[in-house]
Amino acid sequence: MRHRTFTALMFAVALALIAATLLVKNEFYFQAAYTVLQFVVLATAWNILGGYTGYVNFGTAAFFAIGAYTTVVLYNAFKAPLALSIVAGTVVAGLAGLGVGYLTLRLRGVFFAIATLALSVVLYTFVVNWDYVGGARGAYVLAPREVPFGFERYTHLLYAAMVLMAAAALAVARAVETSRLGRGLAAIRDDELAAEASGVPTLRLKLVSTTLSGALMGMAGTTFPCYLSFVEPSSAFSLNYAVNSIAMPLIGGMMSWLGPLIGALLLGTVQQVVQVSVRSEWNLLIVGALLVVFVTLAPNGIMGWVGAWRRRRRA
Repeated sequence: MRHRTFTALMFAVALALIAATLLVKNEFYFQAAYTVLQFVVLATAWNILGGYTGYVNFGTAAFFAIGAYTTVVLYNAFKAPLALSIVAGTVVAGLAGLGVGYLTLRLRGVFFAIATLALSVVLYTFVVNWDYVGGARGAYVLAPREVPFGFERYTHLLYAAMVLMAAAALAVARAVETSRLGRGLAAIRDDELAAEASGVPTLRLKLVSTTLSGALMGMAGTTFPCYLSFVEPSSAFSLNYAVNSIAMPLIGGMMSWLGPLIGALLLGTVQQVVQVSVRSEWNLLIVGALLVVFVTLAPNGIMGWVGAWRRRRRA
């Protein structure tokens, strides 16, 4: 399927999901769908760097928080509309990804992973001490009195925005995977030294990867303050974002854009069910248990297991 056709299909599905809001009256479904779709964006963004390129990133929460606090800054400055906050947060997080990539991508393996984790700690400390965005106390971002585009509630608008962001993230991931960029990133993942010796511009491709990954993570965070009407450092830099953004591609499969989507839908739905039926504190335990199961039984994720099963069946 051509990329333009795939993109059109993604946004057609997104519009259908948005139109379905007219049939749903229970607010819980909007909140649950928003959270699951947010993880779709984060998992897809992480996979561009972690799955396609082979660089494990523990700094998901940092880029997510950059998007969230860009919204807070614009709200405090002039009550910026949601669309402007999304665009600005995406750009700022992408530039941050470019800068961080330039400084850290000469590191490899565990050293790169530790550097991205240090980024979250540094940004967390900076935000805690930044009074303009509320510091450790947090900041409020109130919903407008009139909901634009004819939506009944503001949560419905945020759900629609997240649906469109998920469609955009999947379209970007598939475009990367099926392009020359994707083939270059795969060469880096398989053997970076051999790729560099073969003439692949490894640093330039890795910078593109970190920029795209950071931008999409930041995009996912731009609506977070609007969704809760309040944001504080401990929530924006939550460990859940780093853990889930890694676990979901691992469970779904990291070699395809479809893997993070499957992992996010599966794991995100399970977490939402557990949150309302048992306790939300069980979520990380469930993630850990599923990771152990899949790493043991299906180390290449669901997509890898399906691919192996199909090859055995053909043989």
